[in-house]
Amino acid sequence: MERLNRNLAAKPVSERLGYLAFVLTACVFAVFFVMPIVWSFANSFKPAAAALADPAALFSKAFSLENYRRLEHVGAGWYVYAGNSVLIAAGTVVLTVLVSVPAGYGFSKFRFPGQSLLFVLIMATMMIPFQSILTPLFLILKVFRLQNNLFGLVLIYVTFQLPFSVFMMRNAFDAVPKALIEAARIDGASQATILRRIMLPIALPGVATVAMFAFLNSWNEFLAALIFLSDQNKFTLPIMLVNVSSGIYGIIDWGALQAGIAVTMVPCILLFLLLQRYYVRGLTAGAVK
Repeated sequence: MERLNRNLAAKPVSERLGYLAFVLTACVFAVFFVMPIVWSFANSFKPAAAALADPAALFSKAFSLENYRRLEHVGAGWYVYAGNSVLIAAGTVVLTVLVSVPAGYGFSKFRFPGQSLLFVLIMATMMIPFQSILTPLFLILKVFRLQNNLFGLVLIYVTFQLPFSVFMMRNAFDAVPKALIEAARIDGASQATILRRIMLPIALPGVATVAMFAFLNSWNEFLAALIFLSDQNKFTLPIMLVNVSSGIYGIIDWGALQAGIAVTMVPCILLFLLLQRYYVRGLTAGAVK
């Protein structure tokens, strides 16, 4: 803080005012983003009586785990749905990284006929609305007997995650100097060794960014899971939230719903806090050469 104060004191008044305005604006936006999360967590620990007495209150004097206990009786139980979401998200992350890393490396460091056209075609798939191909996807899964199957859902998520992931990894590998590859080749390293021991450690922020996007998209995805899964024991957490909010006779169990939202948010928040440094570096990889 002392160093920051000295730096501000050394700047002109206009720059100091601009910096303070930036900090105040950032704080206001941070409050708007953080408050819904805080409100959801606070309400998930409210007893039903306190929630009915004052629904708008942020905090309550009473503390209860009643809402989380009710989640155990929603369908097969929240832990079953959480396990399904973990399996799907983990499978999506692993397959996305395994495919996008060598693909991005190939597009970045190799030249072959039709390279630009192939890359444009891959990027063009990002412009296809997911809702418009639900029927073909269902028929494909049916042919391979993967309908109502968690692995089939993983394949769908990977398919839609790959264009962005390949783009990110190509940019990450573009930022690595070719001199490193040439030096490794002179030493007799194979392409697999160069990718594993030289390129991957340098492009690790890009890999972390791809993994994070794959996890968040598969963890929070709702429509595909709702359409392609029919067995209640294979549902994911987002589908569980719909069942919680429906309740009996259309009555919404707000306490259990907030508890379900809190359970769903925790892994995303923890993952972002752990990987935020790599996330920012991965997004800017290849932007400046």
